Amino acid sequence: MAARASRAPQRAASLNALLSRVRACRICEPSLPLGARPVVQVHAKARILIAGQAPGRKVHASGVPFDDVSGDRLRAWLGVDRDTFYDPSVFAIVPMGFCYPGTGSSGDLPPRVECAPAWRARLLAAMPQVALTIVLGAYAQRWHLGDDSGSVTDAVRDWRRWWPAQLPLPHPSPRNQLWVSRNPWFVNDVLPVLKRRVTSLI
Repeated sequence: MAARASRAPQRAASLNALLSRVRACRICEPSLPLGARPVVQVHAKARILIAGQAPGRKVHASGVPFDDVSGDRLRAWLGVDRDTFYDPSVFAIVPMGFCYPGTGSSGDLPPRVECAPAWRARLLAAMPQVALTIVLGAYAQRWHLGDDSGSVTDAVRDWRRWWPAQLPLPHPSPRNQLWVSRNPWFVNDVLPVLKRRVTSLI
């Protein structure tokens, strides 16, 4: 017990050093329309990891993850308030790309490909207490669930395959409201289970 307790400050210090390096990262800055501003939320004691896509323009401006309409919807899906959501010892938020990638013809561009190989495995390894990973959207799904997980709809419909350690969800963007409307089983069957699991972990 004493040895485990003595390792905790070392782990936290190591994570803090890693986080400083992440926030100073500029590896893809030449390709970013607004420059680099990595946005993550991590803590060595985090129990729930949110694996998203990449910050939007509003999140880039504020530096606060999910500080937008998508965040409002995600918090409603989780059944938590803002204070709980932004407690890093409860929720870690580590998107596939840490910086705003810019906007294309049909919405925000995909996460930059440089980010995940550079940082993701090291950040996740520094949070050993994560008991639930919430996987948002196709890019996070491929990283966390593998190429054989199918489409987002396939993965969410087959959510029990990864439960209770991981749960694939559609991205909570308002652009996906039509998807939610067309798949009422998501609200009726998946979200109540998710809320109970979150409540048990916070």
